[in-house]
Amino acid sequence: MDRGMSWRVSAIVGPLLVALVVLMPNFVSELPDWWKSVFPTQPVSLGLDLRGGIHLVLEVQSDKAVENSIDMTIEQLRREAREKEIATRDWKRDGMDALSFAVVGDAKRGEMEKLVSDTYPNLQPLPGSGSDGRLQYHLAKQEVEGIKSLAIEQALETVRNRIDEFGVAEPTIQRTGTDGILVQLPGIQDAERAKRLIGRTAQLRFQLVANDPNAPGVQKLSGSEVDPVTKRPSATTYNVEPTVLMTGEVISDARHRPGQMGEAPYVAITLNTQGASVFDRITADSVGRRMAIVLDGKVQSAPVIRERIGGGRAVITGNFTLDEARDLAIVLRAGALPAPVVVAEERTVGPSLGRDSITAGTQSFLLGGIVVMLFMGTYYRAAGLIADVAMIFNVVLIVASMVLFHGTLTLPGIAGIVLTMGMAVDANVLINERIREELRGGKTAHAALDAGYSKALPAILDSNITTFLSGIILFQFGSGPVKGFAVTLCIGIVMTIYTAVYVSRVLHDLVVGTKPAARLSI
Repeated sequence: MDRGMSWRVSAIVGPLLVALVVLMPNFVSELPDWWKSVFPTQPVSLGLDLRGGIHLVLEVQSDKAVENSIDMTIEQLRREAREKEIATRDWKRDGMDALSFAVVGDAKRGEMEKLVSDTYPNLQPLPGSGSDGRLQYHLAKQEVEGIKSLAIEQALETVRNRIDEFGVAEPTIQRTGTDGILVQLPGIQDAERAKRLIGRTAQLRFQLVANDPNAPGVQKLSGSEVDPVTKRPSATTYNVEPTVLMTGEVISDARHRPGQMGEAPYVAITLNTQGASVFDRITADSVGRRMAIVLDGKVQSAPVIRERIGGGRAVITGNFTLDEARDLAIVLRAGALPAPVVVAEERTVGPSLGRDSITAGTQSFLLGGIVVMLFMGTYYRAAGLIADVAMIFNVVLIVASMVLFHGTLTLPGIAGIVLTMGMAVDANVLINERIREELRGGKTAHAALDAGYSKALPAILDSNITTFLSGIILFQFGSGPVKGFAVTLCIGIVMTIYTAVYVSRVLHDLVVGTKPAARLSI
């Protein structure tokens, strides 16, 4: 074998060895430690239809995000009006995107209108505002749409962070429709826990328990207390002051901890620099009072502040199980959802259905491959067998590439591989027919190979490039199953050009050799 041929063979053997190393974890369950420290150990990742799991479509209630924005604006405007000594009353939100209030005394109305226009240019006065003594404003349509779009994007990122913390391998998380989020969790069978984790709003607030339950603005929130003797929780109602002292935005970390001496598990939180400073001041000013820790409108606990608490650390207690404490820590670390989400669609694929899909997919793959290989070997003889070897090499490279690029194999993906097998054979059919024409024209084996490959190459490139572009479009605009098909199709096309044009040519040259009188079995 000359030096040039040695390099060409190396260009085939090298990728083949890499592919076999990458695929080894799929065939050997226990790999030695030295292997794990050097080579990849990730097997082929199976999608929801092959592995089983949960399929959810979440609907983000983006209107609520607009309402929250108006509510926050009301609180900020009230505070700024007090600072400027402008007396106001009867604040309320009107519908989803408007607010109204009254200014005490006509002398201050112009000053208040200037405050709103200077500080909140996104608020526009409603027609007739001020005619009945009340100032009325609403958000511009563009601002409303921006708030909704941002809420969906934030919800998508929050859901992704929660699922990453949950530890699901190869999840699918993407926008669908106008305000939907598609979530697919392969291998997860506890649908209820997954829905609680994903859909929990997780809006955390710290508020003081009111000394006077009849004071204006006092909120009555439900919760539970644990009897110190029986250790049993009982429902109770807390009278909470309306002022929110601190929110969950100041949390930098949250970890679940097992309870001590028979107590329930709890969540230990660490506050950021701003939160630590605020918490230090709050506890210093409120020694002897109870602080309610409110999560999604329910009081989780209301401990008595015994002393000033510095260092930015606190705990959230409640009648938690270990899983509940773990999930609460996850959602606090990932952040609160900007708007509530509801489950619009839910499907659970059992592992037995996944195994059935694997069996059906494998059978279709093997049956299609065997039929194609028999046809090629029978019709094109030795040249057909070379095409069969190139096709097998093609499939090995496709699966190995999906492992390397962390792709997920789905049932549509298997269909994409089967289609790729047909396209690979089609490329070799074009080449073999060109070679036959050249041989019938009286050319030698070497000349016929050169002419056959060079004349078939433009047609092979044209057909494969157009199909590759179609695969890119499918991946860009398709849903989950379509994307799985598109990924394997695009990878398969690249590998098809390599195996059909290069690998099969090298194998032909090895079989024919360098003898001038060599013959081709085609």
